Amino acid sequence: MIFDGQEQARLFATANQPNMLTSVMPANVVRTFQKASLMVATAGRSVLNFDLTSTGPVIAALANCVTRVKADGLSKAGDFTKGAAKPAATADKDKQGSPPPGKPGRGKSFSGTGFVVSANGHIVTNNHVIDGCVGDIKGNLTGEAAMTLRVVSNDANNDLALLQAPPTATFKDFARIRDRSIRSGDSVIVIGFPFHGLLTSDFTVTTGIASSLSGMRNDTRFLQISAPVQPGNSGGPLFDTSGQIVGVVTAKIPALRIAAATGSIPENINFAIKTGALRDFLDNSVVPYQTAEPKGELKTTDIAGNARPYTMLISCNGTEQADAKR
Repeated sequence: MIFDGQEQARLFATANQPNMLTSVMPANVVRTFQKASLMVATAGRSVLNFDLTSTGPVIAALANCVTRVKADGLSKAGDFTKGAAKPAATADKDKQGSPPPGKPGRGKSFSGTGFVVSANGHIVTNNHVIDGCVGDIKGNLTGEAAMTLRVVSNDANNDLALLQAPPTATFKDFARIRDRSIRSGDSVIVIGFPFHGLLTSDFTVTTGIASSLSGMRNDTRFLQISAPVQPGNSGGPLFDTSGQIVGVVTAKIPALRIAAATGSIPENINFAIKTGALRDFLDNSVVPYQTAEPKGELKTTDIAGNARPYTMLISCNGTEQADAKR
């Protein structure tokens, strides 16, 4: 288990049912668990994410219950939740922060990935990365100051959006799009900013293959890829081994829904938008992008190094309603 992308714990568990297991946590792990907001649990090749934002008060109440029962017995435990209750000021603040019916929800930070496709500062990302943004959309190259981006166009059907950097922004390089189709079985590289704020502030690099030339229900606009993808990778570049763009990362399969329907948790099934849809979108938006033919293979480290000047963290503020829609 990994808590908030930093603290790690290795636990032994008992499988009670095919989809359920129990584990006794040592005290030090319980303390970490209580303070954390995200837990990533790995069992074999399965990876599951748990939102722990409401866990702390529950554990505090349970601990208070155990302490009282041990000291005075069950009959005198009383209301053991009082030790975990919020102060009145905090409760009032929470009440004031809740939106009335029909009003926008509370603010929430969104993030994804994008990449520069022209010398004029045009940036491609997913439409769902910016859909629901309130206020400015920010773009950050690693180690550089944020810039405010302008929405030029979007295509909700193909989940693509085009952003524009300010005129004062300069970029050392931009991405080139592969001029021929990728083949099933070809190696691919994903670069992006998954779980930004919990994991590294730099981008991450994962590798895999193009598993299929179509997506869900034979949708030929998409590639199926085996490279690991997490929330925050959306809108990021998918590279071939020569460092050319072969797709735009867009989604991972809804594992829990598939597991509920089939009884099996899918593994290494993610999707990217093909360059055909991307090029049509850029043509319609009158963007002067460049294509390139794949030449020699590059090391993954070189591809990542070359991508650094144009792979961008995209972030904005939105509402809880927008997050539910995403």
